[in-house]
Amino acid sequence: MILMRLPCEHGYDWFSLGGIIIAEENEAHARLLHAQFVEKWNIESPLHSSEIRSRKGKFNWLHALNEAKRTEFYEDLFQLMIKAPVIGTACVIDRPGYNHRYKEKYGANRWRLCKTAFDISVERASKFAASHDRVLRVMPERCSKKDDAALKSYYNDLKINGMPFHKERMRDYKPVEALEFSKVLYEFRTKHKTSPLVQIADLYLWPMCMGGYHESNRPYKRLLEEKKIIDCLLDKETLPALGIKYSCFDLVEKKP
Repeated sequence: MILMRLPCEHGYDWFSLGGIIIAEENEAHARLLHAQFVEKWNIESPLHSSEIRSRKGKFNWLHALNEAKRTEFYEDLFQLMIKAPVIGTACVIDRPGYNHRYKEKYGANRWRLCKTAFDISVERASKFAASHDRVLRVMPERCSKKDDAALKSYYNDLKINGMPFHKERMRDYKPVEALEFSKVLYEFRTKHKTSPLVQIADLYLWPMCMGGYHESNRPYKRLLEEKKIIDCLLDKETLPALGIKYSCFDLVEKKP
């Protein structure tokens, strides 16, 4: 099979995994905020970031709103994001940069992007949880049986073998060892798109990805201003090992 990919609407090509970190005791409040938002706007389908941005699919009705009402909708949506007691985190891999760095050397044997992004995202979330004397539940959005099984295998591998990357190259990032993973990683369970927290995570991921290319991207910039991204909670010493990971961005000319 030959797969033809449509060009990205924003002109960038990335692969990412991530979303939000939330303390268990704050989950009910996040769900309440989500319920209030969808009730106000009479929304029956899950909040889907790409459909909302493009006003397509289940959110085609946004075209029918006048400018003032549409502005109100998007502001309410952003208020849901910043009022929800969550923190955004992610691993974002620039696909052209990844291929430039590894394709010639490894060819078809180079790592799957999902394993790279999953391991880095979970490791950094684990460090954050451990720094707050917490354990971590990893709850990705449910995909296909094959993809869900792959993520579960990555999760199990972290608990058994630790981070799979070259230890000497990873030294500056202070990689988590298998024993520590076994203590911090408490549960893996996939969640349906109907989950309010999955929907909030989806809303967070796009601006965090765009932040790697364009620091003045408005949603990303506002999340930074509201200190809703993990980078805002870290100092210069811990940022490289715990913050959002932008990988293979060597070829990207980042816009200020």
